[in-house]
Amino acid sequence: MTLADILMLIAVICIWSLLLVNVVLIIAGYFFYLQNERRAVPAIKGEAPFVSIMVPAHNEGIVIVETVKALLALDYPHDRYEIIVINDNSSDNSSELLGKLQQKHAGGQLIVINTDAVTGGKGKSNALNIGFAQSKGELIAIYDADNTPEKTALRYLVGEIMHDNKLGAVIGKFRTRNRNASLLTRFINIETLSFQWMAQAGRWKLFKLCTIPGTNFIMRRSIVEQIGGWDVKAIAEDTEISFRIYMMGYRIKFQPKSVTWEQEPQTLKVWFKQRTRWAKGNIYVIVKNMPLLFNRSAKNIHFDILYFISIYFLLLTSLITSDILLILHALGYVHTTIAGYSLFLWVLAIILFITGTFITLITEKGEMRLSNVWIIMLMYITYCQLWMVVAAYGLYNYMKDLIFKREIKWYKTERY
Repeated sequence: MTLADILMLIAVICIWSLLLVNVVLIIAGYFFYLQNERRAVPAIKGEAPFVSIMVPAHNEGIVIVETVKALLALDYPHDRYEIIVINDNSSDNSSELLGKLQQKHAGGQLIVINTDAVTGGKGKSNALNIGFAQSKGELIAIYDADNTPEKTALRYLVGEIMHDNKLGAVIGKFRTRNRNASLLTRFINIETLSFQWMAQAGRWKLFKLCTIPGTNFIMRRSIVEQIGGWDVKAIAEDTEISFRIYMMGYRIKFQPKSVTWEQEPQTLKVWFKQRTRWAKGNIYVIVKNMPLLFNRSAKNIHFDILYFISIYFLLLTSLITSDILLILHALGYVHTTIAGYSLFLWVLAIILFITGTFITLITEKGEMRLSNVWIIMLMYITYCQLWMVVAAYGLYNYMKDLIFKREIKWYKTERY
């Protein structure tokens, strides 16, 4: 067996191991969805707990008004929640728009914190810490500035977390509001439903684990106080705080009936910038928490740590290795006897990808269309392949930040 054969074999085993893990998560997630459809969301008993909803915003004038209006319309007792918008060092008309909303909705339910370049402008985590310092809720909910949550979203999150003292946080589901804007947003919509949310459901079903997303989630105030707030060095502040909640002995539950709608990137340039930021942020969290693999008290989260390491390091390396070897084999520069088997496994992987993704989509109203099969096929050969570039570039930026010790700042996603 040649060196090329050995490298190809290792790469194929790694890729298929991770593929099968995701297939298992999707199957488990599908069963979770079926069970959850029949299960009623726990009702809030007695007086509703006071909730502080925090919305970090930087130059969000295009979307912030609709977001605040949606939050003001939640079917939660209006005297039992406050909305804190952290207008963080914005240079657009956000301050003026929020000021008009405050005048229209007098009574103190809407609180606007305007920061400048001295106090703010240092990223989402810093903005959340500023907002938390002025909050008073026993529960803290977070929504991104481009979100329009459904009226029941907050009530469902509160009902779930108050039902179980072992829960440190409860996450909802986010959907793509502009999914029909472009082919890219259709890809993102499918990715959100199948890989992000179905995998979350599978991890909860099998391991009672979930990772907090950046929006539509609720957590206990006592947890934020104990951990000292958000890590200002973390770009992926949601993933980072998830691991700290795990280490406190709490669980994070997924409640897909709590839904918010958000705006996704409509151009490849905006998408690439957003996703490389996510990749860089997740790599920071992986490196920070890698020592926990050798900590017995953290055994309940070893799966998640290994999962993230596998995705961002092992899978990336294996995909690049196998692609290079297949190209060099086709050009005649190297010879590998298992290239044919690799091609067969690649075709089989595509079939599994299409089948699993389509099955996931039929769980959502309005998504059960045969035309989605063609979209999924196109997504595999285009959108999914770009993930390798995103992950590699995210790793490159992480290393550059580490070496040059660059300050964390807002990474603005363009709105429409």
